[in-house]
Amino acid sequence: MKLSKYLAPTLRDVPAEAEITSHQLMLRAGLMRKLASGVYSYLPLGLRALKKVENIVRKGMDNHGAQELLMSALLPREYYEESGRWEIFGEDMFRLKDRGQRDFCLGPTHEEIFTDTVKNNIHSYKQLPVTLYQIQTKYRDERRPRFGVIRSREFIMKDAYSFDRDQAGLDASYKNMYDAYCEIFDAMKLDYLAVDADSGAMGGSGSQEFMVKSEIGEDTIAYCSCGYCANEEKAQCVAGEKDSAEMLPMNKIHTPNSRTIEELTESLNTDAKHFAKTLIYRADDKCVAVMLRGDREVNETKLKNHLGAIELELASAEDVMRITGAPVGFAGPIGLKEKVEIIADFEIAGMKNMVVGANEGDYHFENVNTERDFTPDFIGDFRNITEGDICPVCGKAEIKTCRGIEVGHIFKLGTKYSEAMGCTVLDENGKDQTLIMGCYGIGVSRCLAAIIEQHSDENGIIWPMSVAPFHVAVVPVNSNDTAQAELADKIYNELIANGVEAVLDDRNERVGVKFKDADLIGYPLRITVGKKAADGIVEYKERASGNMEELTVADAIAKAIAKVREV
Repeated sequence: MKLSKYLAPTLRDVPAEAEITSHQLMLRAGLMRKLASGVYSYLPLGLRALKKVENIVRKGMDNHGAQELLMSALLPREYYEESGRWEIFGEDMFRLKDRGQRDFCLGPTHEEIFTDTVKNNIHSYKQLPVTLYQIQTKYRDERRPRFGVIRSREFIMKDAYSFDRDQAGLDASYKNMYDAYCEIFDAMKLDYLAVDADSGAMGGSGSQEFMVKSEIGEDTIAYCSCGYCANEEKAQCVAGEKDSAEMLPMNKIHTPNSRTIEELTESLNTDAKHFAKTLIYRADDKCVAVMLRGDREVNETKLKNHLGAIELELASAEDVMRITGAPVGFAGPIGLKEKVEIIADFEIAGMKNMVVGANEGDYHFENVNTERDFTPDFIGDFRNITEGDICPVCGKAEIKTCRGIEVGHIFKLGTKYSEAMGCTVLDENGKDQTLIMGCYGIGVSRCLAAIIEQHSDENGIIWPMSVAPFHVAVVPVNSNDTAQAELADKIYNELIANGVEAVLDDRNERVGVKFKDADLIGYPLRITVGKKAADGIVEYKERASGNMEELTVADAIAKAIAKVREV
């Protein structure tokens, strides 16, 4: 491809809207352009890289026996009604009506559609197991699209679904997909972890996320030297030892202008571990009180799963006043004005002589103890794990944490969808047998951003060869110099003839501009044709290492071909 005729509009300045490296570079390197919040168009360079990622995913799936098909993105309401998810998706689902006022959505995910396809086309156990997949655009009306294609409203996803007759079959299919995912992310040169995760709206008995390590990741990963690894949403917390101190008499204390834990610790000259904060949540149509140690944070996923809630949020100031009789910041478990369920993290049960809100403005109780002074309705694990906590598996080592970007997620769905939708086959005895399902997703467009987050520097992208839009940039220093132009064209054509994806930067630009663009776009290799063209000497540079050397034309071409074929 000759760049003088190619649409590759690079930008020198960082767009104001772009907060993270991958978003900045995808815009600056001319990979994509924004249409609306969370909606992007891919330009030629971006599409080439995206197709490379797609093909790595496709190869991994095909090599592990999955069969590709393509479903519609426009989906009728009745399929989601059948599974019960039309309401569960809530505002995240794009909904629309056709001219006949029939309800549709733009597909956020396709469990129901794949289940219906298998239900109507596979009838005997002899046709199992089967794994089907597609690579297709999904739509979710994100409340806050951000970070470019990492959290967008329209994104490309590979979703696959396995169908087996029993749990042993599901376990085998799940392991098969796990292995495929490792091969796929290895081929993309990603540094990733496979972590235990929450199944969320997808349901099912178990799941794992594939997380790319990145400081800008929206997810926190908890891991241990023993091998335990889990998403913060899923990570189990250890209760710890119970306080053996003697219970002291409960006492009401005046705490003016002390609404937060920080203000209380300063006012009472103690630390947050001695406080038990009470937060009022609204779960769908009811309110609950949640208690945890003052220095802890509520794990809303654990709380939402426990309550079986579709929507969960902190209660309004009006709800808090009605339930507690006090402004926000003074809630406690003793003397609530309205009866609500009190849910306590199990650290609360082990604490002694806690400070809690008195349900009265500017007042708290000190020396409060469970059982003697109040009894929670439910005690369980409702907090986020933190670095330094004891590992829930080995019970010895301390947990460490890092940030990560989710690029893949695999689920053991079980019969959640097949049972709801009547997806069965006939067994050996001619009886209906409900199929057991697995679900396996990869964020294809998100992978592109994750690769850039891990493979870039201050000058631009550093593409791994496997996903680079082009392998080699051939750059004549002066395109108006006949000897340089002819030699550059010769090198370019020979590379193309040997299956190397090359670009020829024949633009009438200063060489400094060409070099900056080459580094920004991130071509893995660059061959520069300069003043020594007449002597058959060129400069060969590797983008990743920065190594440059002068080589003969033949050696430069041979080295580039060999480097590309290493993939």
